[in-house]
Amino acid sequence: MGTHVVTGSASGMGAASAAVLAEAGHTVIGVDLRDAEVVADLGTVEGRRGAVEEILAISGGTLDGVAAVAGVGPNMADAAAVVSINYFGPVALLEGLRPALARSGSGRAVVIGSNSSTTVPMIDDGLVDLALAGDEETARERARAAQSALPPKVAEHAPSICAYATSKFALARWVRRTAVTPEWARRGLVLNAVAPGAVLTPLMLGSTGQEPDPEAFATPLPLGVFGRPEDIAFWVHQFLKPEARFTTGAVLYVDGGTDAAMRPDAQPTAMTP
Repeated sequence: MGTHVVTGSASGMGAASAAVLAEAGHTVIGVDLRDAEVVADLGTVEGRRGAVEEILAISGGTLDGVAAVAGVGPNMADAAAVVSINYFGPVALLEGLRPALARSGSGRAVVIGSNSSTTVPMIDDGLVDLALAGDEETARERARAAQSALPPKVAEHAPSICAYATSKFALARWVRRTAVTPEWARRGLVLNAVAPGAVLTPLMLGSTGQEPDPEAFATPLPLGVFGRPEDIAFWVHQFLKPEARFTTGAVLYVDGGTDAAMRPDAQPTAMTP
């Protein structure tokens, strides 16, 4: 059995992922703002640095897997915080823990993205570029500027929708770029992403205020049901298994068919000359 880190372990998909891994016999190091083995704020540089240090101390410097699940939703008041938590948090954590994953000989990492990165038409390309360049301070400023320009109706219900969708888009792109670098791929480290859709978590319910009607939901749900945290935890577990040795740089949609319904011809995309 192995040692795995799960961020956002106190609730929602993080708690479900931690439970599945523990039931499989693994040692789980949970990271969250409360009720976790490592209590840390991954939205700050200091919090990320402290989390990495504590994880390495607890694990003895060797890890089998990391599931970067922690995140916040589009209902959060501060768009800058959304960018810091959803993008810079998991990136810094995985970069800091990569050597520990390499020591295990078969390290696995998975991050939680979102199908909002492809189904919400509010991606800020400039913000994506700033995130991928590692410029957190300027990215935060740009996210706040975009938030102030939102139409009032949008700002009332989803004040950080642009930052949310864009941060998840940038995270997926970071996964694809990073997974194939020698530091990851040639060390036998695999890195993948899960892109959930409408899953009944505290994050989603915080955005909607109550459990919505799937038939009247804003985006199509071909299966006619919402996801549950356990649906995401299943795939987190699969990506963290030693057997997942030949899959890296993948973004798996676990969204009840929403992305396929909204963009049926988006994948596959033919390579242009």
